[in-house]
Amino acid sequence: MATLLPLVFVYADNTDRLAGLLASARQWGEEVNVLFVGDEQQVKACVNLGANIVYHFTPQEGVVSEDYVPSFVSIIRESGPRALVLLAASKRGKAIAARLGAQLNAAVVNDVIRLRVEEDGVFASHPFYGGLAHETQQLLSPYAVVTCGSSAEESVNGAASASVKPGAFVPPAHPLKLIARRAKPGSTVDLAKAKRVVGVGRGFGKQQDIALASALAQAIHGEVGCSRPIAEGEGWMEHQRYIGVSGTTLHADLYIAAGVSGQIQHMVGVNNVKTLVAINKDKNAPIFNSVDYGIVGDLYKILPALTARLNR
Repeated sequence: MATLLPLVFVYADNTDRLAGLLASARQWGEEVNVLFVGDEQQVKACVNLGANIVYHFTPQEGVVSEDYVPSFVSIIRESGPRALVLLAASKRGKAIAARLGAQLNAAVVNDVIRLRVEEDGVFASHPFYGGLAHETQQLLSPYAVVTCGSSAEESVNGAASASVKPGAFVPPAHPLKLIARRAKPGSTVDLAKAKRVVGVGRGFGKQQDIALASALAQAIHGEVGCSRPIAEGEGWMEHQRYIGVSGTTLHADLYIAAGVSGQIQHMVGVNNVKTLVAINKDKNAPIFNSVDYGIVGDLYKILPALTARLNR
């Protein structure tokens, strides 16, 4: 019989991420509770995702997400002497995780790819050295905080409705001051949920050529992702589409990497892909060491040909 923690808390800043995190949390805890900041309509979407209790915090005017941490800490401490806190491995999730770790005197591990609970403690595996290796750490503190990607499995069939309890807002000792809010340009794509992805690498000569990858993605009913240089170096695609150690981890059935060399930082993000296809004119590209199918050739010829064939 699997060893379980008595209690796991989950925090996510939207219900889409919450469903995947709860799927992971149910593997590790006897009881799984949610810490959620949102309006009444958003809370209704939380109650059938598999949690036992949803602690609902009504949004406070001018209060940023990080300043709810003292409120979360109060509930976690009152609930028991030992617990795991699980958050999405986003920038905001990691910022909140750091604050939780400081206030709970808890171990914090980011970008966890595997977690197991045993009689002698919690063990978390995560990439280090830029994804060149994985390390497993034993978390010895009574409270532990981890960030990770969503589980690929998000079924909530048969999940009982959670009870909803109001959360009391505890003002932080040193609140952040909200100066202004501005809409962030870019898409709302979640590549972690995509079943088919076409990857764009430095083999593309200019931004307009990404239309070739988009056409292929449309033909296979998939999404377009990219390597880090495309998003953060060239700025041709938004950060949400960056696949790699500090970007998105795919759980796709199919990944077609076009013009991607296959550096380890990128390949960490595709370890969970079922079928990996690479298109590259360099027969010695590192990615060919990891693929199920490889095509050595010019992506400017191969992508249109594949798209045309699939559209027949």
